[in-house]
Amino acid sequence: MATLPQNHDANLLVGFDTSDDAGVYRLREDLAIVNTADFITPPVDDPFMFGQIAAANALSDIFAMGAKPLTCLNLAGFPSGKLPDEVLQQIIAGALDKITEAGAVLAGGHTTRDDEPKFGLSVTGVVHPDKIWRNIGAQPGDALILTKPIGSGVLLNANLKGWVSDTALQKCLQSMIELNKTAAEIFAEFDVHAATDVTGFGLAGHAYEMTGETVRFEIMLDKVPIMEEALAMYEKGMGTGSNLPNRQQVSHTFRFDRKFEPWHEEIVFDPQTSGGLLVAIPGADAEKAVQRLRNNGIADATIIGNVFEKQPDGISLIIR
Repeated sequence: MATLPQNHDANLLVGFDTSDDAGVYRLREDLAIVNTADFITPPVDDPFMFGQIAAANALSDIFAMGAKPLTCLNLAGFPSGKLPDEVLQQIIAGALDKITEAGAVLAGGHTTRDDEPKFGLSVTGVVHPDKIWRNIGAQPGDALILTKPIGSGVLLNANLKGWVSDTALQKCLQSMIELNKTAAEIFAEFDVHAATDVTGFGLAGHAYEMTGETVRFEIMLDKVPIMEEALAMYEKGMGTGSNLPNRQQVSHTFRFDRKFEPWHEEIVFDPQTSGGLLVAIPGADAEKAVQRLRNNGIADATIIGNVFEKQPDGISLIIR
């Protein structure tokens, strides 16, 4: 793919060249706007829940930047004539439920005809220019905290074959509709060095993006929160279409430092929808932050690893 021309506006504080979760543009010394857009295909048949998941997924990019969402626009593709208009209305109603919970407003949107439903949001938020969270900036001595369990990709695929119990599926869906708002508000009480949300590239892919040029992440797989039955689905032979490309994305600078079964390895490449925040903060603050998160309903918040200086071998990510 040809290299895109670079932006040369000094007020564009975060652009497309760094793979951050959203763009940031400075309006004045104490105010910047944060812009993102994201849409997905239905992970569930329930249109209201589809809207909730899609909205939580899009809003998460704003929270991952340390920002507050203000306005949202619907982005919808819909097969008019194949599905009744009530389905689209329910999708939007589900999205509005999460938009309202996030403290933002729905200001409009755009719908096009499509062969299958697609839905998401364009979201505008605000942040102080000095308080932007980037996906780079982690420092040696930091701890890595993950706020939601992983495994939604394989569970959603396995559910199509009826392999997943109703209990495990419902827990997965509830995680996906949970906003990252509370987690972001709590992390704002600490010195956040780097942050992102774990979505389509999986835990390994998004962790790799955070390492930059100078640090190495070491993640303890036994500490990573994993959704109920997700490992069992991989052991049974289920997978996703994203696992292989997600593995290939990090293969040149990644290694497992322990012997895991091949199916066990796959969980770190599992693509998430509306996943949790992955945050690097000073190690001395990590336990306090996790306790604050858990006390405020983020039950799966866990310290999953640490940040070290990058070594001459060039490895950016180690899974132990």
